[in-house]
Amino acid sequence: MNKKLFLLDAFALIYRAYFAFSNNHRVNSKGLNTSAILGFTNTLLDVLKKEKPTHIAVVFDTSAPTERHTSFAAYKAHREEMPEDLSKSIPYIIKLIEGFNIPVIAKDGFEADDVIGTLAKKAEQQGFVTYMMTPDKDYGQLVSENILMYKPARMGNGAEILGPAEICKRWDIQHVDQVIEILGLMGDSVDNIPGIPGVGEKTAIQLIKDFGTIDNLLVNTDKLKGKLKEKVELNKDLALLSKKLATIICDVPVDLEEDKLILTEPNREALKELFTELELRRLAQLILGEEITSDSTNTTSADTKNEGQVDLFGNAVVTQNVTTAELEEDAQTNYKTILDTTHSYTIIDTTEKYAELANQLQQQPSFCFDTETTSLDVKDAELVGMSFCFKEFEAYYIPIPANKEQAQQIVDFFKPAFSNENSIKVAQNIKYDLSVLRNYGVEIKGKIFDTMVAHFLIQPDMRHGMDVLAETYLNYSTVKIDTLIGKKGKDQLSMRSVPIKQIAEYAAEDADITFQLKNKFEPMLAQANITDLFEKIEIPLIPVLSAMEREGIKIDINALHEYSKELGIEIAKIDAEIQQLAGTSFNVSSPKQVGDILFEVLKIVEKPQKTKTGQYATSEDVLIKLVGKHAIVEKILDYRELQKLKNTYVDTLPELIHPNTGRIHTSFNQVVAVTGRLSSDNPNLQNIPIKTEKGREIRKTFIPRNSDYLLLSADYSQIELRIIAELSGDEGMIEAFNSGKDIHAATAAKVYNVPLEEVTSDMRRNAKMVNFGIIYGISAFGLSERLNIPRKEAASIIEQYFIKYPGVKEYMDTSIAVAREKGYVQTIMGRKRYLRDINSKNAVVRGFAERNAINAPIQGSAADMIKIAMINIHNEFIKNDFKSKMILQVHDELVFDVHKEELETIKPIIKEKMSAAIKMKIPIEVEIGVGENWLKAH
Repeated sequence: MNKKLFLLDAFALIYRAYFAFSNNHRVNSKGLNTSAILGFTNTLLDVLKKEKPTHIAVVFDTSAPTERHTSFAAYKAHREEMPEDLSKSIPYIIKLIEGFNIPVIAKDGFEADDVIGTLAKKAEQQGFVTYMMTPDKDYGQLVSENILMYKPARMGNGAEILGPAEICKRWDIQHVDQVIEILGLMGDSVDNIPGIPGVGEKTAIQLIKDFGTIDNLLVNTDKLKGKLKEKVELNKDLALLSKKLATIICDVPVDLEEDKLILTEPNREALKELFTELELRRLAQLILGEEITSDSTNTTSADTKNEGQVDLFGNAVVTQNVTTAELEEDAQTNYKTILDTTHSYTIIDTTEKYAELANQLQQQPSFCFDTETTSLDVKDAELVGMSFCFKEFEAYYIPIPANKEQAQQIVDFFKPAFSNENSIKVAQNIKYDLSVLRNYGVEIKGKIFDTMVAHFLIQPDMRHGMDVLAETYLNYSTVKIDTLIGKKGKDQLSMRSVPIKQIAEYAAEDADITFQLKNKFEPMLAQANITDLFEKIEIPLIPVLSAMEREGIKIDINALHEYSKELGIEIAKIDAEIQQLAGTSFNVSSPKQVGDILFEVLKIVEKPQKTKTGQYATSEDVLIKLVGKHAIVEKILDYRELQKLKNTYVDTLPELIHPNTGRIHTSFNQVVAVTGRLSSDNPNLQNIPIKTEKGREIRKTFIPRNSDYLLLSADYSQIELRIIAELSGDEGMIEAFNSGKDIHAATAAKVYNVPLEEVTSDMRRNAKMVNFGIIYGISAFGLSERLNIPRKEAASIIEQYFIKYPGVKEYMDTSIAVAREKGYVQTIMGRKRYLRDINSKNAVVRGFAERNAINAPIQGSAADMIKIAMINIHNEFIKNDFKSKMILQVHDELVFDVHKEELETIKPIIKEKMSAAIKMKIPIEVEIGVGENWLKAH
């Protein structure tokens, strides 16, 4: 047997997993951040499945000081404290590792890399091939033919396995021992290893190429010149100390207990208990493929083995027929299921039963409903069935035939119940259901309650799918859709192919569970004091969004095709120019090849930035800073912009035109952005470019429905700055807006202490960047980077800004203080943004939360404002029976398809409803434009 040992550097992998989710932390219903646990588990699973180690261990650092701390008191002294929510995760990660029956190894007085180095060297003597799993570059010094670095997959790149050849190439050295020499010279800011001040990686590599070792360098300093000679001679002791600190110790008193390292079956009960506590349901399903025994239900079933389906450890997974409504996941947790819950789900399939149920629904103060359809696209979806519930654990399912006439006759029985203004209609993601029912002439009237939207307001950082909500709030695991129709893909079945008895249990359960969730969430909304936000903004917005999605927007397909050809020609031309500037041919679409050309062939900068995977960084923000270093940089940026325009929009939009309507129908999302902003997808029209001339050309292709119409764009002017003025009450900012001054010029006049008429374009540009940057907590460093000015000048601009606008600074400080005290901030309308990390001892984590404390009330209030405007405009259009329609919302802009005869009538309506959406002291300006395409209107 080939012995294959994996040694995992625990904290390096845990930190990496935690920060991978920094923009979207996974938080469970108890408020525990499970990001690190989830990320570490995924990393572990990836290795177990792909690499199939025979032996494995996870190695931790301990809190005890090491010899390095004794030698150098400042060693790792600059490291930030571990984020509190990460610290809380560590005991769970250890339980997880133990649940996999993987040894946890640690040794007081030594770091994890010392323990891993020692074990790897011992394992090499015993015939192992050892993989040190870590992203830490220092491990390169340990590599040999049988000791390899294993850098886990990251950001779409696969895992890297580095042997001696790869390490030598990475550092441009002759043998791996020289990694220590380079680290000794250049130091390591992360571990606070000093190195020789002023010696970076490039210089260190060259010195080791010239002298082989630090010792040899230090006895040959006479061969150095200038400042470098002075630096080396003045810092000989630092160089030797740094080399010692960077050297991994390989004689730690730790034994290689081969038998204990053998990979074995996990402790399923321990993992089941852990995943249940942490609410990591999908991991439970993925990892624990245990056999499910058949149980009797009120529908017939037959056990079937899924041929070829195995769990993580190669055991065959046995699942029973979907009609039992059981999944692997249900057997792995302690949730209640349809199998062990007393319920009464009835199939309604005769005229008499339709009439009786419809009459019952008419009498109810509230009822829940759900639709089963043939498609997720509401324009194409046909009803397969409807389910209703008005009492917990009791529900009804009505099968709907494919024949449209028969289907309509059945639906008609229930129209009075849907249009009853005295009852509350409840659903999960009700926008979809009411859009489908509109296809059958059903209009839902009266109050509605959407459990998905309610939960978004209660816990915006969690997921909001019904399955997750049922498990979290009802301790109940629902029947999953893929057990009926299979996984997504070409082999997925239609809901029409599912036997009625099976679909009845599934669909009725959906209505029942949603009804139960409504009963849970209603008091929670009241307790959080967000019922008004729910009932007066989010819920009334749902039919507005549904109507906008149904309308869609027309695209000039011929214009897009022509623009695609034009872009293709221009891309080819720029590509040729880039090749000529490079002096060699390469793939401009390859970030790696671009990096090699810029920094190895052309050498446009001395110290190029690198990614965490070791490649040269060539992202847009990196290249923008390099414009002016070489003509090729701007050309590459132009090439990328045109490629993105062509591939993402110009060539894609025609494919999204619906064949029946001839328009594009985006889908608006209420429960994605935690700030409350709407997003859209299929397609994402929020990202249609506007800043560049080429990007703006795409808006030309968005046109009115016919020659009787024009497009109208209504855009809030500087709305976030006006909201800052409102929230801060700053007198200077309020005066500027009230007097109608150009706010950026007014700011420049104050910051630079010059009269308004003497403000230059550069002054205004700088002030504009500060005005908008303040919202996001911009620093002097960030401002200097964006404006390409010295950091001292940027710091002075910010300092003057706060002197002249003291109310803004006070607002920022107060927002942070309120967040620290309450754990959240809120918008003018009461939308809450919870900031769990606001009191973190880790400065990076805390800083992110502080910026959100400043920004969330501003962005969220702007989001609330445009939502209120949309509701009021929509209602006014209905009241007046206008032919004109509201069709798009993009950031702070609304777009309308306006009948020419109604244009002058609706302009003041739109302006008034947008301006008065939220009553403020600051005047709200709305800019309105009209044209035969979106660009001209905007």
